Amino acid sequence: MFFGYRTLKTAVGAGISLLIAQWLQLDFFASAAIITVLCITVTKKGSISKAWELFIASCVGLIYSAVIFETIGYHPLSIAILLLVFIPTLQKIKALKGVITSIVIISHVYSVGEITAGTLFNEFLLILIGVTVGLIMNIYMPSIDEDLYQDQLNLEEQFSRIWKEYARYLRDHRVDWDGREITRASKLIEDGKSKALRSMDNHFLRHDNYFYHYFEMRGSQFAIIERILPFVSSLDKVDEGKIMANFMDGLSSAVQPGNTASYYLEELSEIRGAFKQHPLPETRVEFETRASLFYILHELEQYLLIKDMFKPDRQRTLDLKRKKRARTLRKREKRNQ
Repeated sequence: MFFGYRTLKTAVGAGISLLIAQWLQLDFFASAAIITVLCITVTKKGSISKAWELFIASCVGLIYSAVIFETIGYHPLSIAILLLVFIPTLQKIKALKGVITSIVIISHVYSVGEITAGTLFNEFLLILIGVTVGLIMNIYMPSIDEDLYQDQLNLEEQFSRIWKEYARYLRDHRVDWDGREITRASKLIEDGKSKALRSMDNHFLRHDNYFYHYFEMRGSQFAIIERILPFVSSLDKVDEGKIMANFMDGLSSAVQPGNTASYYLEELSEIRGAFKQHPLPETRVEFETRASLFYILHELEQYLLIKDMFKPDRQRTLDLKRKKRARTLRKREKRNQ
């Protein structure tokens, strides 16, 4: 299919509005279709908000038209004066999204050249038909939960690879990593939050913000991953680095929506205690290395505390684990082909 669901709704909605307005023999019946198109948005809440603004703005436009045109007359100066007063009014009442529709309605009144009950009723029906059909077309919104699950899986995969690369550098000082996982993770977090907000705006009766909190949590963790990168890359090949590498390998295998942070916090505390027992640094280089190690330990603790505060959704965690297993099996089968 070369067109999306929203395009289909827009096309069908515009056609229905046009059909109704034409059947009722309204003047300027095509405007009903325009209003419907403007009402259809990507979320239910967004659609209601925009429809309300369009309706209010159009009604205010009718009132201003009646007052200014009947007072000053029907000529270009009247339009200019009307807009000078009308647009700031829409800004004041927070209905600026309806400015285009209302100007169309105002132009109808201007074209007719008089204010009558029939004219006002005609315009009111155009607004009502356009807004109502637009809202009806937006009643059903396809779920994007599957997209969010895929973003979760992909993001956790990137996190896992990043920790693997950090560990590999600390252990072997390999410098062949291009860091593409960092860029991918950043984009996945932004996309995930955007989709999660859209999903939240499509629910009226339940306040489902799990995915948004999840991607917010990962965003906070990702900031730490980025912060420690220069410190990891500046470390010389030392014994403590190998211990940190083993710990990061553990983190890599434990990236999941479930909460295992407490286990790793205990392990991190043991590592910190062991480092404190090591002999004091004797040279500047050793001192800087030790300082970097303790900074990384501190940031790792913050990384885990962020996860520890996150409240996972049990059912969604199970769903994601099933999807992760299915993905792993598909990859394994593909390799064996």
